[in-house]
Amino acid sequence: MTLALLAFLGGVLTILSPCILPVLPFVFARAEQPFLRSGLPLLAGMAASFAGVATLAAVGGAWAVRVNQYGRVAALVLLAAFAATLLSRHLADWLARPFISLGNRLSRSGAGSRAGLWNSLLLGVATGLLWAPCAGPILGLVLTGAAISGPNGQTTLLLFAYAAGAAVSLAVAMLAGGRLFKLMKQSLGAGEWIRRGLGVAVLLGVVAIALGWDSGVLTQLSYASTNNLEQSLVRTITPNSSAAGGSMSMAMTGSPSGGAMSGGNAVAGGNAMMMMSKAPSSVPPIEGVFPSLNGASLWLNSAPLTPEALRGKVVVIDFWTYSCINCLRSLPYVKAWYAKYKDLGLVVIGVHAPEFAFEKNEANVRRAVKDLGISYPVALDNNYAIWQAFNNQFWPAHHFIDAMGRIRGHHFGEGEYDASEQTIRQLLTEAGHTNLPVPASGQLQATGVEAAADDAHIQSPETYLGYERAEHFSSPGGATPDQSKAYTVPAHLELNQWALSGQWTIAKDQADLDSAPGGLSFRFSARDVHLVMGPAADGKPIRFRVELDGAPPGPNHGVDTRANGIGTVTEERLYQLIRQSHPGGEHTVTIRFLGRGVRAYSFTFG
Repeated sequence: MTLALLAFLGGVLTILSPCILPVLPFVFARAEQPFLRSGLPLLAGMAASFAGVATLAAVGGAWAVRVNQYGRVAALVLLAAFAATLLSRHLADWLARPFISLGNRLSRSGAGSRAGLWNSLLLGVATGLLWAPCAGPILGLVLTGAAISGPNGQTTLLLFAYAAGAAVSLAVAMLAGGRLFKLMKQSLGAGEWIRRGLGVAVLLGVVAIALGWDSGVLTQLSYASTNNLEQSLVRTITPNSSAAGGSMSMAMTGSPSGGAMSGGNAVAGGNAMMMMSKAPSSVPPIEGVFPSLNGASLWLNSAPLTPEALRGKVVVIDFWTYSCINCLRSLPYVKAWYAKYKDLGLVVIGVHAPEFAFEKNEANVRRAVKDLGISYPVALDNNYAIWQAFNNQFWPAHHFIDAMGRIRGHHFGEGEYDASEQTIRQLLTEAGHTNLPVPASGQLQATGVEAAADDAHIQSPETYLGYERAEHFSSPGGATPDQSKAYTVPAHLELNQWALSGQWTIAKDQADLDSAPGGLSFRFSARDVHLVMGPAADGKPIRFRVELDGAPPGPNHGVDTRANGIGTVTEERLYQLIRQSHPGGEHTVTIRFLGRGVRAYSFTFG
């Protein structure tokens, strides 16, 4: 219920966002007619079609996006016809074409007729096909969960709740607009001019949507307009959450079944990322029973383990994935716990649940485990079976299990390492171990990519480059999914906007450079800049050059670049491009690739 309420209130806030502007003309065009037989069916049709298409797009991938493009074209034709009938009844009669005639009937249907109700519903369906609301924190949470959990009733319920919230706010606007139009007609006798004005507004709305302004310009305008309100709403309803600091995406409905959740940053005004944790108590309560580990597709550093074989041991389950910056920053602490207590009965199991397709590759995970110095057992959970068994929702996530096989605590996200270690020590004490060594967490100083984030300066969210989850893309003309296209960087980027230069193909999960040279630019505010990327299928290394505000980074270079900005993409992983020695303010990072074939997935910050 809490999640549904959050989604509903997020939809209500949509009325404050410029992204609602393209559909307002269609709504106000029915404002003069009786609400129950005209306005209400229109809004119901809009909510239903949006929720249905959003569910399909979230769980169906690229094919659903392409199918919806045909629906958008049909909806544009229908609403253009409706606009024509508003402008001139003579024009509608003169054109006498099927869609125009349909639009004319929709416009002239009597409010008390059964046909009027169904025609309003049809117009609402068409409007819902065109509506592209801004993906603020709340809608981002809903869509991320939908993409992860697959088709189920709760996914659709949350999308309906969001659409219903938007419909409620639009209903208020419609009722107010109807009263205003009525007063204007009575005082000015301007009914026909109002009708024509609405026709022009509807036609302009159709043009704006056809040109992509609804998901381009208006999305950028809305970035700061409602997101702070939504973040406050998230914190109010879920008081255990934090919208700042290292964090992970929250699944709305449980476990991933094919997609995956983000392990990036959450900031006020950024995308929908939440950090939820439970501080362990002095006597951790029983939360459940150690579930099966049979779903692992492969084990590294160990033979397959079972809860029965681990009875008598204290176990830490660490859900992670190797390109997740939050997982990498928590990794030094997990390794330190294992080193400190492994001889006293502690077993750490790293459950590797992939976010991107390349993280399902056994060779990639083996290399990452070796490079990261992980010596404890790692279970490859490519099918998310263990994830589902634990009902996990986050990266990273730590679950603490006592010697009797009972789950006794958990922590989601970064931070609170001292408290987590205290839980481990408590469970070891309960198991009969005494004379425990000095705690490790407080003495740890991580370096490189694994160093703790500089939360005071992070104002940039994790940003995906594939069209399925991309936000704030600002190359002129917008993105063309699954097609090679020449992109350019605009003269000016606002904070958290990004753009491509050169010939790229933007796919569902990544952007592929088709020919060299090519580049990426991002306007950010943070100490560190990371980019998850890798070479194309041939695996050939690709050199690149990083610029910070148009110059080599010098002492502000990251661990994967030199002072002159030069680096090489050799494998699919997270690359640290920038680490500023004196962070503060806004900066532009530009990555220029000197060879074709690079595949870029997401920016993260620290």
